Amino acid sequence: MKEVFTAKSVEEAKAMAARSFGVSEELISFNVIEEPKKSLFGKVKGDAKVEAEFVETKLTLSERYIRKILEASGVENVKVEVTETENGADVEIDGDGIDVFIGRKGEVLDSLQYLTSLACNKIDRDLFRLSIDSNGFREKRKEQLEELARKMAANVRKNGRTSALEPMNPYERRIIHAVVSEMEGVTSRSVGEEPYRKVLISSTERRPYSGRRDQRGGRSGGRRGGQRTQKSFDITTSFEKEYKKPKPEDSMTNAGLYSKIEF
Repeated sequence: MKEVFTAKSVEEAKAMAARSFGVSEELISFNVIEEPKKSLFGKVKGDAKVEAEFVETKLTLSERYIRKILEASGVENVKVEVTETENGADVEIDGDGIDVFIGRKGEVLDSLQYLTSLACNKIDRDLFRLSIDSNGFREKRKEQLEELARKMAANVRKNGRTSALEPMNPYERRIIHAVVSEMEGVTSRSVGEEPYRKVLISSTERRPYSGRRDQRGGRSGGRRGGQRTQKSFDITTSFEKEYKKPKPEDSMTNAGLYSKIEF
């Protein structure tokens, strides 16, 4: 994509090209064809002509896609900073009223990240991993999850009962697994199907059976006809009980980047 832009100054012509292509000036190659000339008395005559060339890549597409969504949603003074990584990009977004694009526990931010990833990965078959953050939300959320994992694991180690956490996306489940793996006496695993897949934290230490003796000298609390039965454990969370039917957009998880992760 190549185009010539004319303005009163070279800077204005470059800014015009950036608005036209929908990306920052850093992603555009410029060639100054003509600069304004000054007369003998310092008066500027003529316009600046700048040739701008923009080559669409997954990196540039991610920025343009996010900018269009934010601007269409009424977010003003949008700032989108894209940093290339080894196999994708990290994106930081900011602007007036950007908090609405974070949402409760980052659900809206995750959706924006998912949709942008789909758009970028349509260019070719090379996997492009994208991470979108806003005002340091990801790091704050990580700290909250790590604290939750330590607290839940400590309770499980103390009482020996398995605990189920609320459904989380693969990225958040990894954080829980990482914390639990560093603690003794507990283990974790993921169960269920998206979007209700969750982490179970269990004790690795066996506890002695403490059933009470009944009047006939046998043990109650799970023994029937000489056989001990195991009490079932309900791992259904309040999230599932309140939202039993998946939303229409939930079906998209089967085709996204997260569908290949088993966490």
